[in-house]
Amino acid sequence: MVISARSLSPSKLKSISCLALFFTKPSCTSITLANPLLPEATPQISSKFSHLIFFSNHFSSQSTATSSAPKKLQKHQQKREPSSSKPLTLNRDGNYDDATPHNVVCPGCGVHMQESDPKNVGFFIKPPTKIKDPMLKRSSHHLVPVSTEPEFTVILKKGLILEEKCESSKLVEENLDKETPEKPVVCARCHSLRHYGKVKDPTMENLLPEFDFDHTVGRRLGSVSGARSVVLMVVDASDFDGSFPRKVAKLVSDVTEDNYSAWKQGKSGNVPRVVLVVTKIDLLPSSLSPTRFEHWARQRAREGGASMIARLHFVSPVKDWGVKNLVDDIVEMAGPRGTVWAVGAQNAGKSTLINAIGKCVGGKIGFLTEAPVPGTTLGIVRVEGVLPGQAKLFDTPGLLQPHQMTTRLTREELKLVYVSKELKPRTYRIKAGHTVHIAGLMRLDVEESSSESLYVTVWASPYLPLHMGKTENAQRILEEHIGRQLQPPIGEHRVGELGNWVRKEFHVSGNSWDSSSVDIAAAGIGWFSIGLKGKAVLGVWTYDGVDLVLRNALLPHRAQLFEEAGFTVSKIVSKADQTLNKSKKKQSDQKTAIAAEG
Repeated sequence: MVISARSLSPSKLKSISCLALFFTKPSCTSITLANPLLPEATPQISSKFSHLIFFSNHFSSQSTATSSAPKKLQKHQQKREPSSSKPLTLNRDGNYDDATPHNVVCPGCGVHMQESDPKNVGFFIKPPTKIKDPMLKRSSHHLVPVSTEPEFTVILKKGLILEEKCESSKLVEENLDKETPEKPVVCARCHSLRHYGKVKDPTMENLLPEFDFDHTVGRRLGSVSGARSVVLMVVDASDFDGSFPRKVAKLVSDVTEDNYSAWKQGKSGNVPRVVLVVTKIDLLPSSLSPTRFEHWARQRAREGGASMIARLHFVSPVKDWGVKNLVDDIVEMAGPRGTVWAVGAQNAGKSTLINAIGKCVGGKIGFLTEAPVPGTTLGIVRVEGVLPGQAKLFDTPGLLQPHQMTTRLTREELKLVYVSKELKPRTYRIKAGHTVHIAGLMRLDVEESSSESLYVTVWASPYLPLHMGKTENAQRILEEHIGRQLQPPIGEHRVGELGNWVRKEFHVSGNSWDSSSVDIAAAGIGWFSIGLKGKAVLGVWTYDGVDLVLRNALLPHRAQLFEEAGFTVSKIVSKADQTLNKSKKKQSDQKTAIAAEG
């Protein structure tokens, strides 16, 4: 029975409203009105009364017993029943094992999910079950007002009547279903990172054991049989030596050498293929020669322990540079049944890279959580819909690199250190007996030099303040301004928490003032590029345990304009320093006022 708004007179509508009120309280207990909001299906009355029921739902009083019952049921549904007390799975294995169901592991970070303890890792909230009632799925443009004529009552003006479904409306519904695919359920931590960029309680992650690459992935790579293995070694271009996974490189190189020797002797030998992926290349100046960069990267990788590199790729997932060529190589090397492991240091950009790969091939990807927070991925995540055939792609947890300065910094301090835009050089022309500070994290003393002057170029985040002055005043400058104008650390209380400063001596030489000859890089901070004609003795200071590396210059050019002596402070640090000074002045005034009253 279909009622058209135009074909009804006011008198007929009044009679229908009476029928609607009549059906509000059914007298027969064996007939129950079907309500799609109830959790269990209820017997429905004959289809010829379905539209009258529609009216009754709109005009019935909410004070009746029949309308109050669903409310109680809904209120009862809203109370979460306590889940069965199962022991929490505290590991980083994720779902690399085929026996592990996919819905047990968070598709964003790889941690095992649970809904019993909101304060523990892996907690998630189960989304409400979608109602598959076609009447509720239909959009509002299928509903039209009964009438807007002034002689009708207010109740009838609010009533709505369903039009007949035509072929076009059915097609619209089908398209709506196709355009809104079901989103995967992620843990509360991933939800917080995606929407707020932070973790509410990061202390619970300390309960997870450290990711054991040797045990989880290494034993599979060492197997002489099985599917072909490809290792994507992801390195951050702005912190190459700091983010380079040396332990993994050495393990894979040893396995490759052993299995290759066995294969040459006619035995079974599964030789892993290493693909070095230098990501975030958009952070390096565009003037860098690709040929020079490739030669430099291969040399640094060999010194880091990667003796055999099958392919080398420079990519930028943000700019979509080089991703297509990388995908083609991965597909070719993995074959129809191979296994691909994405490995790298914390915050090197593995998850961002895999999401970009998924978008490139048009797969159902983009679910991996991306955030400028070290250790975003907690467990191994099997990524579906990227590689063809039975080939598998896995994202692994970021490897903890204790020699990186970033592992000691707070979230606010990391914002100052991380490079998010193309690096710009800041160059000093200085003589022996002078010092350059990079925030409160690193300093370079020019102790001796065979030439009258040399050029020191700083490559680091533009938010890190610099200071240049005489070496004899360096310690005083550090003590007076660290935690304030020299940030990070942020606040004087953080100075002692980062550890002790230690000095390392470097003997450098160069043959040109026009370009930098060598770099002195600090893991997780940045690097000094030195340009000189002759020899020099440099003393470099940083926190104990932070790795310092002497290498050939990555970026030989310097700035056109030189920095002046004194402070070079970014707006962020300057504003923070002003706020700190105001706070200290306020406290001082309060103490003075109290003393005056006493």
